[in-house]
Amino acid sequence: MQEIINYIEDHLNEKIDLDSIADVHHYSKYYIHRQFTHQFGITIHTYIRRRQLTEAAKLLVFSKEPILEIALKSGYESQQSFTAIFKLMYKKSPAQFRHLHKYYPLQYRFICDKKQRNRQWTKNDIHTAKMSDIPFWMKLLHLVVDGYPMLNETRYEEQLRRFIEKKQALILKEEDMIIGAFAFSMNPYHIEFIAIHPQYRNCGIQKLFIETLQDLYCPNEDISITTFRKKDPADTGYRKELEQLGFIENDLLIELGYPTQRFILPSRRNENGKEQI
Repeated sequence: MQEIINYIEDHLNEKIDLDSIADVHHYSKYYIHRQFTHQFGITIHTYIRRRQLTEAAKLLVFSKEPILEIALKSGYESQQSFTAIFKLMYKKSPAQFRHLHKYYPLQYRFICDKKQRNRQWTKNDIHTAKMSDIPFWMKLLHLVVDGYPMLNETRYEEQLRRFIEKKQALILKEEDMIIGAFAFSMNPYHIEFIAIHPQYRNCGIQKLFIETLQDLYCPNEDISITTFRKKDPADTGYRKELEQLGFIENDLLIELGYPTQRFILPSRRNENGKEQI
């Protein structure tokens, strides 16, 4: 998988498809598709498109290259087709995005964890984050940036320091690597950030963080979080994961100029005030 990612990254300015990747690496394209999706939680086509659009967005903001040239460099055959998909993902046309001059990535490069292990984690593996964990936390952030549109890293790190000071930031580590991170605010209880390393996204770590929050901080309180709106093509599955964890749709919002939706996880008490089993 790392060799395939390296190949994709070396050819982002070309039109890349599964057939060409399979030919170069001498594997069945169906095998590559299955392995990539299983390991990272998104299809290889989705990864390629998001990486190319991210690099295109960077050129729009930090260069003066014509939009047509950027479109061709991003693997599109026309400015029209590039504009259509860019607007779907970034919610603005390339020209509007360039005018605002505010770059944010859809997808950073994936890096495989060669030490990945098949094991079961428990709530005992979750610990309060320390200031010394910030570099590792930010490294994880780059791998899950697809879930946080319009992210400003400088502002984010300042907020993270406040959460750590208040002991409202939790982590789960595998040796020296953070594979799960969780930050929350209180009164009302709101999940500000939840991130799982792409290779560990299907290991139930999200549920462990939420159960830890419920057990230690708010057993009788609703918990809120915001995520993508329904059918947002920029969503790589985060909304579905929340639904599977029991979150329920709530208000439609606009956050930092981006359309989102609030979800609510009801407290463990039922309408009669008794704790659910």
